[in-house]
Amino acid sequence: MAVRAEPGLGQAFSRAEIGAFVDEVVAPRAAEFDRAGRIDLSMVTEFAARGLWGAVLPTTEGGTGAGMTALALVHEEVGRGCSAMRSLLTVHSMALYALDRWGTEAAKSRWKADLVSGAALGAFCLTEAEAGSDFTAVRATARHEGDEWILDGHKLWVTGGQLADVLLVFARTANGPAVFLVDAASPGIRRIPVSGITGTRGSQVAEIVFENCRIGSDAIIGPAGMGLAIATGVLDIGRFSVAAGCVGILQACLRASVDYANTRHQGGALLREHQLVQQMIATIATNTRAARLLVRQAAQLKDAGSPDTLMATCIAKQFAATSAVAAANDAVQLHGARGCSDEYPVGRYLRDAKVMEIIEGSTQMQHVLIATDACRNQARVVDVE
Repeated sequence: MAVRAEPGLGQAFSRAEIGAFVDEVVAPRAAEFDRAGRIDLSMVTEFAARGLWGAVLPTTEGGTGAGMTALALVHEEVGRGCSAMRSLLTVHSMALYALDRWGTEAAKSRWKADLVSGAALGAFCLTEAEAGSDFTAVRATARHEGDEWILDGHKLWVTGGQLADVLLVFARTANGPAVFLVDAASPGIRRIPVSGITGTRGSQVAEIVFENCRIGSDAIIGPAGMGLAIATGVLDIGRFSVAAGCVGILQACLRASVDYANTRHQGGALLREHQLVQQMIATIATNTRAARLLVRQAAQLKDAGSPDTLMATCIAKQFAATSAVAAANDAVQLHGARGCSDEYPVGRYLRDAKVMEIIEGSTQMQHVLIATDACRNQARVVDVE
């Protein structure tokens, strides 16, 4: 469970400050968390001290953020240092965003301050064995009985599920799809730790089983039947943060490749002097900048309240995730046999990047959404002023 921490003072996130924190505190422990399959809870306190758990909400809503451009910066820098910590930050942000936008006043009074400060951690429960991440096909159910809801279902691949205090749960009701914010300590909840996953191994993934789990009537997020609309908004925040985190992976691959190419000799010359190596580095550098600009456009559209931000996020996520996999693959290749060992971090970058192509909507799902939108709108150009 999360450790209690005081709220941070992170109203203004600068790249220099967050980058220094990542370089000094987060990145040096990423390999340790990867090997152990879990984070050290002291990292929760470190993030809390800098206001990072509340970065998804602006200060006007009780958070510590300064808009979506600042949120992207946070996720990029944290993703550069440790994708497992960034994944925990993503699902936490999704739960906090849903609570703030659609939660009851009672639920906000109970959870909001603790989620903003990091005294409580949130997680996201959507995926199931049969439905996958198709919200319209989930089999988990919630039935109303008196002043309570009763949850039954089995959720898979819950990032942070082993340590979360609050669970954002998607289920079917008699009135249609619904979303609930559930105290993870409620009777009727069982956690099954998942180990041996390809990447983000420190994010403490779990299966969550709900068996006759009784929760209060104030736990529902928005009216029953609005679940699909709420899911769209929450998933958009998740995809956006994953896209920004992929920019971080790209940046990490670029740094690792340049550092190695500047010091490793092959054939009587530094690797950086070989044209094929230059091609690899040039491609990583170009895609890093392009992905960052796509994420920035999505952020600016979000801050402007434009509905175009949903598709901009899909495009940013698709491009950043596929580019991160390609960059990590080239970084491993450039390192040769060393890239396949734990001596260098590029192997971990490749494993983490591959996970990014799947979570919060697979690459293929993004292709469908992007192509459908392009055909419907005749490839309309969206600018940011």
